[in-house]
Formats: sequence, structure tokens, C-alpha cells
Amino acid sequence: MVTYIIRRLLLVPLLLFGVTVLIFSMLQLLTPVERTALYVREIPKNDNQIQGIIKQYGFDKPLHIQYWIWLVGRTDSITGERKGGIIFGDFGYSRTAAQPVVELIKHRFPNTLDLTIWAVAPVILVGIWLGVQAAVHHNGFIDQAARMFSIVGTSFPTFVFGLLMLMIFYANLGWFPPGKLSDWANLAINSEGFVTYTSLTTIDAILNGRFDIFLDALRHMAMPILTLSYISWATFLRVTRGSMLETLRMEYVTTARAKGLPERDVIFKHAQPNAMIPVVTLAGFQIVGLLGGVVITETVFNYPGIGSAAAAAATQLDVVTVLGFALFNGFILIVSNLVVDILYAVVDPRVRLS
Repeated sequence: MVTYIIRRLLLVPLLLFGVTVLIFSMLQLLTPVERTALYVREIPKNDNQIQGIIKQYGFDKPLHIQYWIWLVGRTDSITGERKGGIIFGDFGYSRTAAQPVVELIKHRFPNTLDLTIWAVAPVILVGIWLGVQAAVHHNGFIDQAARMFSIVGTSFPTFVFGLLMLMIFYANLGWFPPGKLSDWANLAINSEGFVTYTSLTTIDAILNGRFDIFLDALRHMAMPILTLSYISWATFLRVTRGSMLETLRMEYVTTARAKGLPERDVIFKHAQPNAMIPVVTLAGFQIVGLLGGVVITETVFNYPGIGSAAAAAATQLDVVTVLGFALFNGFILIVSNLVVDILYAVVDPRVRLS
């Protein structure tokens, strides 16, 4: 088990290197003159300024030196201070947000993480439960309803489902408003009496004992949560159902029933643990998929997360911001896959033994 984890950890630097090379290669599609406008707050207005920035950032040097400067930064010849370098958090300057990209990520990502956490919980709990029940009651009412549920879920594009949510629950019923918080809640969380523990609004509201803010946050997140989770529910349901049906047909399950074990023990102690092996792999990709799906969902519901910021940057051709988000998402994907690999070894002894 330890050897397996060490092997996976050793792959992380290699994967991160591949991601950085890919992002850097995209930057090379721009000319040095075009790149000078991407890394400074004030766009250079004459040739002398442009040439000065090109030399300062090393855009006139060989590619491997440019990559090294972009990766670890450069040393100021006057002050001796290190400046730049993506490994030190310098992803560039976002013109759409008028602040460094890393500051934009710090400000927006907690909102996206807050939304994703509340979307993942129903996906895992409801999706797996429905999948198991559909397999146990094969061809019964629950199975037929679950299959219809999954077909409808996989046939709806995210933006269509999101617009339907807006039409029904906001425009017609007025139950769930878009955005992040009501005005009074925004004032409350920015007041001196509200302590920020995690930067996650719902968690901080609970820790501060402000359940009114917690409920207001959930009310605003209800539609994006439902939009993100419903599409993923369908996928979880189908995979869990298929894996459970295959497991229930195996000989060791038949043997357990022949020994007279209660059906509940056969299903939940013998069949379900093995049926969850492919579901664990799916869970990692679905969580990353939810982080990717927030680009559309946050834009539709005007939610101030990392997805809506990326969409705004893309529409304004803010290359540095978009590539900064791509680099950050690549890091999240690598970490998520590492966690999934470790969980896979936990639930499947064959992986540990190999």
C-alpha cells in the first residue's frame, strides 16, 4: 500500500511539468510584442517600453530559458528581489478583474468550492442509493423510474437545465434568487463582528452562529446546486446500477444466499463494497467535472465563482487570466486523480497486492 502511494506521488511532479509545458506552449502562439501587454498593468505605448519589457521578462531568450523564467521568476538586477514565477503564485495580471490572477483565484475559488461541496453531497448519496435500489429491484418500478430519471438527466445540456430552473423557480415562483447572497447578508459577512474561518460562506456562517446567513446562502445556491448535481446524479445512477447488477450475478453472492444469509447482508456487506470500485473512479472525475461545469452554471445564475470569472475573461480575450485558470484547474485535476488512486487502493485489495 505504501509503495503504491509513493509511486503515485512520484508521478505528480511529472504531471505538473506536463501541464506547465502545455500552458507555456500556448503562450508561445503569441509574439513577444503581444506578450508584453499580458504581464504588465499598463499597456506599453511606445517601442522603447515594449523592448524594455521584452528584455525584462526574457521574451527574446531561447525557449528553455523563457520557460524557466516563467516558471521560477527572475531576479531584479537593481533590488536583487525575485519577481514573477508561477510556482510562487505569479500567474500574471487580470485586466478583466483589474487585479493579479492569483488574487482573483483566491477571492473566487472559495465560492466555487462552497457550491461544489453542496452539489457533490446529493450526487454521491442520492446517485449511489438510487443505483443500488434500481439493481436490487431489477425491472421493477424503482428500476424503471431510475432509468427514466437517468435518461432525462443525461439528455439535458447544463445551460438548458439551468435556464429552466431560472424560469420556474425564479421568474415564475420567485423562490430562489440568483447571485450569492442578499444585500443584508453581504453587509453582515463584511462586518467586523463576522469572523472568516474558511472563506466558505456556508461553513463560516455556521461557525459564527449565523444560521440566517447560512439559509440565505443555500437559498441562493439552490438552483446552481440542483443544476450541477442533477446531471451528475444520472451518471452515478447508471454506473452504480450497472456495477451492482454485474456483482449480484457473481458466484460468491449466490453462495452467500445459499448459506442462508439475510438478503440485506448479502447486498450491503458482500455485493455493494465490490460494486463501488468503479464508482470510486467515477467520483473523482465527476468532482473535477463539477468544477468544470461551474463555468456555465455560474454564468447562468450570476454566481461569483471561478467559473463565471473565467467566462468573463474568455469573452474579453484576457489570455493570461484564462491560462491561469487552466493551470489552476490542471493542478486540481492532478490532486483529485491522486486521491482517487489512493481510494481505489483502499477499496480494492488487488491493487494493493499488485
